[in-house]
Amino acid sequence: MRIGLFGGTFDPPHAAHLAASLLAMKRMKLDRVWWLVTPGNPLKDTRGLAALEQRMKAARELTHYHPRIDISGFEAVINTRYTYDTLVFLKRRCPGVKFVWVMGADNLRSFYRWQKWRRIAALVPIAVVDRMGTSLYATAGRAAQAMARFRLPEDAAASLPDCLPPAWIYLHGLKSPLSSTALRAQRTAGG
Repeated sequence: MRIGLFGGTFDPPHAAHLAASLLAMKRMKLDRVWWLVTPGNPLKDTRGLAALEQRMKAARELTHYHPRIDISGFEAVINTRYTYDTLVFLKRRCPGVKFVWVMGADNLRSFYRWQKWRRIAALVPIAVVDRMGTSLYATAGRAAQAMARFRLPEDAAASLPDCLPPAWIYLHGLKSPLSSTALRAQRTAGG
C-alpha cells in the first residue's frame, strides 16, 4: 500500500488541497491520500481556528467523499502535536505501508522550523507540490538547500514511495492561487 499523508489545519479546506492530493496520487501512483486534519499547528496562531469536526466535515464535503481520500482527525485521538510524532506512530502501527509526506511548496519554505524536521526527512520520502508564487523561494530555502542532494528528478515521481528516505521530489503542475490563510481573512472580514 502506497499512502500519501497530507497534513494541515484545512481551515478552510479548498480546491487547491484537493487538486494537490489528486496530483500527488496520480504522479506517485498512490493507493490513497490521508488528510491529517490537525487540532492545531504549533507554528501558527490557532485563535479563531474552526473546530476540528467542522474542518473535517468541510474536507469531506470538498472531496465529495472521494473513494481514495480519507479525512482523519486521529492526531487529536493519539494526542500528537508534531508531524514527527505522528509519523513515528504511523510507521510503527502500519509496518509495510509506504508512506509519503505531501506538502505544499509554502511549507517547504518553513520546513526548517518544524520540530525534528531532519528526522521527518529521514523517516519518510517527501513530495512537495508547487504553489503559485512559492516556487522560486521554496527551493532556495534553508530546508530545501540542506536536502538538495536527496532531491529526485520530477520524472521519478512514481518511484518516490519506494525510495529509502531521505528522498524528496518537487511536483509542478498545480498553480492555484487559493490559500486557506487568505480565505480565513475573507471570512473574518465578512467577505
